Amino acid sequence: MTKIADLRSQTTDQLGDQLLSLKKEQFNLRFQAATGQMEKTHRVGEVRKDIARISTLLREKRSAS
Repeated sequence: MTKIADLRSQTTDQLGDQLLSLKKEQFNLRFQAATGQMEKTHRVGEVRKDIARISTLLREKRSAS
């Protein structure tokens, strides 16, 4: 889980990279869930919320500039 203060200090490029890696992780978690190989079921919610946090911050930064 990522703290919002840590995210605010990052640039939009860093946030974009982190968002991309989280989306890849989300895809992999969905694949694991579909095949029944998932061990850390709580991680799905964490990743989803982190994606939402980063998306919101990116939207804020884009509207501010």
